[in-house]
Amino acid sequence: MIDLHNHIIPGLDDGAKTLEMSMAMLRHAANQGITDVVNTVHFQTARLDGITFEYKLVKSKIKKLQNELDKEEIPIKLHFSAEVFYLPNLFELKDNPLLTFGHGKYMLVEFPMDQVPNGCHEVFFQLKLAGVTPIIAHPERNKQIQKDLSIVRNFIRGGCVIQVDAGSITGSLGSSSETAALEIIQQGACHLIGSDAHDNNHRNFLLADALEIAKDILGETAIDLVTTNPKFILTGKVFETHIDSPNEKNRSLFSKLRRKMFSY
Repeated sequence: MIDLHNHIIPGLDDGAKTLEMSMAMLRHAANQGITDVVNTVHFQTARLDGITFEYKLVKSKIKKLQNELDKEEIPIKLHFSAEVFYLPNLFELKDNPLLTFGHGKYMLVEFPMDQVPNGCHEVFFQLKLAGVTPIIAHPERNKQIQKDLSIVRNFIRGGCVIQVDAGSITGSLGSSSETAALEIIQQGACHLIGSDAHDNNHRNFLLADALEIAKDILGETAIDLVTTNPKFILTGKVFETHIDSPNEKNRSLFSKLRRKMFSY
C-alpha cells in the first residue's frame, strides 16, 4: 500500500513530535503492509503561525528519517510533498517543487473546515490548464460538504482527485466525518484513502482498517484506493477520475453498515 498524506517528519509541523514517535508510527505502517509513505508537510496554514518550509529543509529531514528506517531494516521508502492550505494563490505556487506530487502533476489541497472557498473552482481550472491536478484532501471533514455531498461530485467533474482520511472511515475522527466518508465511498466519489497520520496514538496509520471497511462497500476494487491510484499519482501518470457508483449488491452492504452505525 502507498500512503500519500501524513505528517511523520519529527518536529516539523503539527505531526510527529520526536524521532521515537516517527519510528513507532512507521513500524506500525510497515506492519500493515504500507511500502511507500509520502510526508505532506503543512504549507501556508494559519495553524503554523505563518511558518513555511523550504524544499531543501524537508528533503534533508526525509533523508535522515530514511536512514533511521534503513538502520532498522523497516521496508518503507519515504517521499515528500506538501498539504497546501487553499488560498487564491495556488497558481503562483505550482512551480515550487515541494508543493506538488508526481513530477509537478498533482497538488494536495486542504480547505478550511467550515466552508468551501468562493472562487476555488476557477483556481482549480487554471491549475488544470497548467497541467496540475488538484487533490482535495479529506472533503468529508468539511462542514459545508457534509451538508451537501454533491459538492464532491462537482469537483470530480472539474477533474479533481478526491482523498478521504482513513480515520474518517473508521470513525476515529467523529461521526459526521464517518458518515460523509462512507457516503462518498458508496457514491463512487473517492479516489484515494490517506492516513493523514499525525501521531502514534489517536491519529496513526489506519490504512488497513479503513481498507477493510471500504471493501465492504466497493468489493475488491477498493484496493485501488491504496495501491494503483496513489502509484499513478506518485509517478505522475494520469488516471480516470470518474468512478461509477457501486452496484446494488454493494449498496445493500452499505445500507447494512449504516444501520449498524446508527444502532448504537
